[in-house]
Amino acid sequence: MIRKSASANWDGGLKGGSGTISTQSGVLKDASYSFATRFEDKVGTNPEELVGAAHAACFAMFLSALMEGADVAGGSVKAKSTITLDPSTEGSPTVTAAHLDVTIMGDAPDATLKELADTAKAGCPISKLLKAEVTMTVTLG
Repeated sequence: MIRKSASANWDGGLKGGSGTISTQSGVLKDASYSFATRFEDKVGTNPEELVGAAHAACFAMFLSALMEGADVAGGSVKAKSTITLDPSTEGSPTVTAAHLDVTIMGDAPDATLKELADTAKAGCPISKLLKAEVTMTVTLG
C-alpha cells in the first residue's frame, strides 16, 4: 500500500486568517494560502488548484501507461485539470466539476488515442476520487 501525505495549518478566522500547505516530499513547504487566494485570485495556492494539479498529473501518467501498453510510439501527453468551485452553494462551497484539457501526441489513429484518453479519464485514481462530474476536451496533434 502506498501512502502519501500533505498537511495544512490555518491561523485566524476565515477571511482574515491564513495558512500554509506542505507535502511529505518537501516539494511544497509552507506554501501560503488564504481566503483571498481561494476566492479572490490573489497570489498563493488553494485546495482546488492542488486537486487540479494532482488530477492532471495522474491522468497524464495513466494515459501514458495505456499508450505504452498499446505500443503507441512517440507518446506525449499534456493535461490541464480545471476544478470548479461554487462558493454560493447553500451550506458550504462545493466542488462541482473537473474538466480535463488534453493534448496527445502519438503514432496511432485518432480514434485509438481518443479511446485511450477516455479510459484514462475514467480509470485514473484521482478521477475515481473526485465525486464531481469529470469532463474532458482532447486536442490531437
